[in-house]
Amino acid sequence: MYHLQTRWKLEDGGLYYYGLRNKDRLFKNLVKITREQRGIIQRLPCDLTAPQKAALGPLLGVQVVTEEDLRPLPTSLREARFCTSCCANDFILPGLEFDEAGRCPLCQTAEDTRDLVSILPVVEDIPPSRSGRFDCALFYTGGKDSTYLLYYLSKVKGLRVLALTWEIPFLSDSARQSMENARKAFDRVEFVSHRVNEAHLRRFYTRLYALSENTCACPSLAYLLFYPTLVEQRVPYFLAGNEPVQMLGLYYNHMAPRLAYTFWQSRGLTALFNLGRVLTLRPLLKQGQFQTLMTMKQLAYGDNWVKRRSGYDSELVSNIVEAIRAVPEFLPPLKRAIRRSDRCGQVPAFVHLDLDRIAGGTYDWNKVKDILVAECGWTPPRDDKKALHTSCAIERCKDHTQFIRFYQCRSKMLPFSALEMALASGRTGRTREEMLYEMEHLLGLSLAPPSECAVMRAYAGPREIEPSAQ
Repeated sequence: MYHLQTRWKLEDGGLYYYGLRNKDRLFKNLVKITREQRGIIQRLPCDLTAPQKAALGPLLGVQVVTEEDLRPLPTSLREARFCTSCCANDFILPGLEFDEAGRCPLCQTAEDTRDLVSILPVVEDIPPSRSGRFDCALFYTGGKDSTYLLYYLSKVKGLRVLALTWEIPFLSDSARQSMENARKAFDRVEFVSHRVNEAHLRRFYTRLYALSENTCACPSLAYLLFYPTLVEQRVPYFLAGNEPVQMLGLYYNHMAPRLAYTFWQSRGLTALFNLGRVLTLRPLLKQGQFQTLMTMKQLAYGDNWVKRRSGYDSELVSNIVEAIRAVPEFLPPLKRAIRRSDRCGQVPAFVHLDLDRIAGGTYDWNKVKDILVAECGWTPPRDDKKALHTSCAIERCKDHTQFIRFYQCRSKMLPFSALEMALASGRTGRTREEMLYEMEHLLGLSLAPPSECAVMRAYAGPREIEPSAQ
């Protein structure tokens, strides 16, 4: 009896592998097949005749295997195979491959991706502004990463910071308290909060939940809501609180090509883009400003045809953009701000501060936490062993829904938290035991939905997500 190997699925384009493959096949997840091969595979599981085996060719023994060669799909961390060099495993990242030394693709390619710091321009310093009240703006969530950036920009560098907070309905108690304490700790920071009216927010979340089975829209909706403020206040730079592994995760999730990490360093590409602006009588832009306009235009108008054909379109962002269309009231202020800033050249530059670099070489979570508590009055989550995503009360629900959709081969997007945990192994000053504890107890990487899923369903929709080991 022959079967389709675990994690392979028959789709319109051929056979697709739901997993992260070894270095020599990284991102080569689609195998083209003939019409005859498709017909044979559609009948599996079944016995095969000699002509059918011959027709399958190189698929036999790899994508099509006997029952005894089927790889088991782990149902818990206890059944998982772990990488010999990091905490990556084939439960939290189903379909994870390993080389002969037992290393995962993340470790196999670690040297190749060492310089992939950010898809945004990486800056060492932000100069004081001569034309506005603020030197920079920061999307502030009360979580550890954005609080550390707020501390660095305001207290270490002495900049005038505009801290922008989108008040999500699922803000954690610890993040809320951290925000209150930050207002007392930072006298050079102006805090601005924005809360969407309830009717619009529920309409947005209900549509997003129907598409993604979760309500994760950070930070995209914050960009949409606050871009008019950035333009009006003539803020020269703005930042998001991204941990280093979050930026690197975009590459492994096939959401950003290698070129995206070096585009901002290319003077030739900058000149080429500016040539188009000169021909259309618009002011020249610098790196960071290009990224801003691309980000905002994507939210306002959707992906352009180049990105759609590139293969690097993001299911996550596409669903958010579609959900925004459910609330057309969101778009006119954003589109006006885009036209105004594009026409006059007053585009705030979207830039990245490398947290590893500004933290002295390694963004050591244990050391950072001590600084935040002492200098910012930061309030850790109830279980202070949690290091990923500390600002959202239903973060485990997002973890679970991304995980279960990938586990069931219903989404090609690797679960973000699983990928980030694996990448963070050995990079954040945390022990293997701490990482395993967070995987098992603090994230939603399980077949059973965490209690937070009920909170999200009650707010956004009735759809039930049933665990399955398909």
